[in-house]
Amino acid sequence: MPRLPALITKDQIPEAAHAAFDSIAATRNRVGGPFAVLMHSPEVAARAAHLGTYIRFESTLPPAIRELATIVAAHVCECAYEWAAHETQARTAGIPDAVIEAVANDGDVDVLDAEHALVIHYGREILTRHRVDDATFEAARARYGAQGVIDLTATFGYYALLATALNAAEVRPA
Repeated sequence: MPRLPALITKDQIPEAAHAAFDSIAATRNRVGGPFAVLMHSPEVAARAAHLGTYIRFESTLPPAIRELATIVAAHVCECAYEWAAHETQARTAGIPDAVIEAVANDGDVDVLDAEHALVIHYGREILTRHRVDDATFEAARARYGAQGVIDLTATFGYYALLATALNAAEVRPA
């Protein structure tokens, strides 16, 4: 059972929070998932949603790489909700089953194609060691450019933020 109620309708929140609610609903067609938890702090919810709109829909990374980074963050952060929400999206975006299985099972990624292995290595390093070694960073910069490597790093950070909020509130997939 979640520790906080899901705030998914405007009548559940103070009027002062309606603008934040409306902005989230406008970009996502509803307020749900992590935003139903984050709405307990409307300013955090609105600011996270604004960042998330860029990360999820507009960043310089290809959609498949965004989704791969998302499931890596979900797995490393042990967030069942984010994993359930994005595993199918990763497949739809073109991430092969073998790559998804390697993420899900902490598998050896050196047998995967170089781009998928790079993203998984980068995510595992930044999310577990809180640093990325020089070789991994330079490979990501060579692949995605300076803006792309920051977009990749921010994607891991953004989904770690959502995962920690969901995990703290004990929100589980339906």
